[in-house]
Amino acid sequence: MAVLPLCITGEPVLHSPAAEVGAVTDEVRALVTDMIETMKAAPGVGLAAPQVGVDARIFVYDWVDDSGERHSGTAIDPELLVSPPPLGDPDDEEDSEGCLSVPGERFPLRRSERALLRATDLDGRRYELEAHGWLARILQHEYDHLQGILYVDRLTHPHAKAALKAIKKQSWGSPGQSWLPGRDHLED
Repeated sequence: MAVLPLCITGEPVLHSPAAEVGAVTDEVRALVTDMIETMKAAPGVGLAAPQVGVDARIFVYDWVDDSGERHSGTAIDPELLVSPPPLGDPDDEEDSEGCLSVPGERFPLRRSERALLRATDLDGRRYELEAHGWLARILQHEYDHLQGILYVDRLTHPHAKAALKAIKKQSWGSPGQSWLPGRDHLED
């Protein structure tokens, strides 16, 4: 098991659709193990393979809701169906989202309240998961990574402008930039 470097916005693998995985091999299982360790070290509630520089349609998630129930899993070659997002502007607190590939930044983004995930697990079995609320947000965020979309790409004015300014201030947006959880300290 290893903590992997996390790609920062600008790395090409983050900005193009990821490749289908197909068969669940020992290499896929090893990658997932490293992704889970990296996600926990960051810390985060989800992580997609492109964020660790791997062109593969895989994401992991691990989140504990307010009632103490743990929601965790692996999604290989997922499909995601979502309800329409609510109308109106995002709430600065309720809809605040962050991303390990835009570290230390948070911006509000409207997401659908419900999502249906169809994916393959580490045993090669297809499954379905119906998610609501914050879990639906996590699944949408990670699925977007597999489409080559970062959450900052979905922001609306004035948050989109603030995100671009933050990215420019950090000199991000070009290839070759990453950080290593547990070693690199990033300013919030």
